[in-house]
Amino acid sequence: MVAAPASIGKSGAPEVSEAQTRDPCRSWAASGRTGSLGLVPKVLLATDADWILDEVDAALSDDDTTVFRVRQGIDVLQAIDQLEPDLVILDEQIGNMGGIATCMAIRNAEGVDRIPITAVMLLLDRAHDVFLARRCEADGFVVKPINSLRLRRAATALLAGDGYEDPLDQITGQPAPTL
Repeated sequence: MVAAPASIGKSGAPEVSEAQTRDPCRSWAASGRTGSLGLVPKVLLATDADWILDEVDAALSDDDTTVFRVRQGIDVLQAIDQLEPDLVILDEQIGNMGGIATCMAIRNAEGVDRIPITAVMLLLDRAHDVFLARRCEADGFVVKPINSLRLRRAATALLAGDGYEDPLDQITGQPAPTL
């Protein structure tokens, strides 16, 4: 389901669009790491590309997952403060502030207790960007093209408090085949 784009509200704060709201009875997240209300995980996606929203929504949505979207990296900190998501997924290429810079801003804000500590996953454009993902202290990454099985594995691992690095072919540097 495609969400409406985020916009600036009357208060000057970004309005976050809800991509998917489902029944909060079951959770695909690992036990002990569910949504802030103890019912469902909240996922915040930062991307300006509608096709990425479609891919993430298709991979992670089920009967009890809520996916919110912002279109600009600069709006992520305020959205984290408002929503308190369990997982933030950042597209590496977001219009005005890319995923790497946004991840660094999240880690800096966490360091001064401005926002709660949040799991962050990067959607990388190429395998060569793995160094940057590690350097900005992302909890996990998936290299595009997005594979729904890998994305779901990564999200489950991050919600369980673990890290996730997309397995890459040692020769080509491309994502390894999914089994």
